Amino acid sequence: MAPVLEKQLPGPTGSGDNNKEDEEGQNLWSSILSEVSTRSSSKLPSGKNILVFGEDGSGKTTLIAKLQGADHNKKGRGLEYLYLSVHDEDRDDLTRCNVWILDGDLHHKSLLKFAVTAQSLPDCLAVFVADMSRPWTIMESLQKWASVLRDHVDTIKIPPEDMREMEQRMVKAFQEYSEPEDAAPSSPRRAPTSGEDEAVVLPLGDNTLTHNLGIPVLIVCTKCDAISVLEKEHDYREEHFDFIQSHIRRFCLQYGAGLVYSSVKEEKNLDLLYKYIVHKLYEFQFTSPALVVEKDAVFIPSGWDNEKKIGILHENLTNVRPDDPFEDFITKPPVRKFVHDKEINAEDEQVFLMKQQSLLAKQPATPTRGATESPGRTASASPRPAGRAGQPSVTSGSPMAAVKKPDPNMKAGAANEGVLANFFNSLLSKKTGSPGSPGSGAVGAGVQGSGKKTEAGFD
Repeated sequence: MAPVLEKQLPGPTGSGDNNKEDEEGQNLWSSILSEVSTRSSSKLPSGKNILVFGEDGSGKTTLIAKLQGADHNKKGRGLEYLYLSVHDEDRDDLTRCNVWILDGDLHHKSLLKFAVTAQSLPDCLAVFVADMSRPWTIMESLQKWASVLRDHVDTIKIPPEDMREMEQRMVKAFQEYSEPEDAAPSSPRRAPTSGEDEAVVLPLGDNTLTHNLGIPVLIVCTKCDAISVLEKEHDYREEHFDFIQSHIRRFCLQYGAGLVYSSVKEEKNLDLLYKYIVHKLYEFQFTSPALVVEKDAVFIPSGWDNEKKIGILHENLTNVRPDDPFEDFITKPPVRKFVHDKEINAEDEQVFLMKQQSLLAKQPATPTRGATESPGRTASASPRPAGRAGQPSVTSGSPMAAVKKPDPNMKAGAANEGVLANFFNSLLSKKTGSPGSPGSGAVGAGVQGSGKKTEAGFD
């Protein structure tokens, strides 16, 4: 027993060292296990969905493709599927967010059953797209697509207690909104930490969350670069845009929705839109405040707005009241008609030429000048047409008409004498000749009366 006792003498000190090593090993393993469990629980959740609704041509697919960072020119039909890559830089984690784009035709609304089920609804965010280039369609479009989503939620038959819990979560998120500068920078979202914070939460307004869908809702007004076009071509003023914004914001209050004015063409508010989407779905930290100064870059987060803030817009309304029907003030401009109602199509070139050829074939051939002339005609022939038979060459009673041109072969002196002789002969014939008598007879009479015979004036 002595050797055993000897070995046990240093026992208290040695056993203490072993226990410390065992505790350190257990602590190390527990820290590793806790870190692994923490990482696994802090991973980005998968299965999040974005439901996009809007009219055809409103820019739904173009907007999502721009957020995706890809050039997507193909437009799908029915129910289109895209996805957004969501990256958490702090945790170095990556996941995909599903995007379902419903066609603008109401006949395809039944396809929502493939995108939204009773199990996936709590992980959804609804985006209603409104086209700012056609502002007269905004409110009708928003009401229509919100009704489509509401009808679908009613058909999937969610248990009432689950739906009530989702609605209460929406109310809580709306009431607990705080300005970004007041939120804790280390936490992705602001959550009440004590009963005192919950006690100061203000109640909802009369028109706030009256149409609670149980999921986050976002209104995106696309093509806001068209505001300048509306001002130039359709005479829109500040009053029109304030009236439009007022109606949209009151709609957002009813559904507890956020509002973003964007422009893919000018890349306006696209980065802000992406950050707000991942903030609502994945609780990422969001630090952008509300923006209401620029009329084409408005941003209003869910929970910030109320009836009093919307009333500021009503101060600028002079020609319309805030409660007037939207379509009475924001009317569709008349369609401009062209001057030519009937379209004129040009005839085919070959058909036109064939018609002309047939017309030319029916007409008789007309002789040309060269065909009527004698081929044996000499160059010395007189260019003047021959006079009628039996008539003298002088047909006018004018004195100058009786003057003949001298022969070019005669000498200059003889030519001048012939001209003078003819001139005087014409004067004599005018006096002695009877009216209307031929000029040749008058000339002959004048010669006989003078008693002189001049042959120089005759050819």
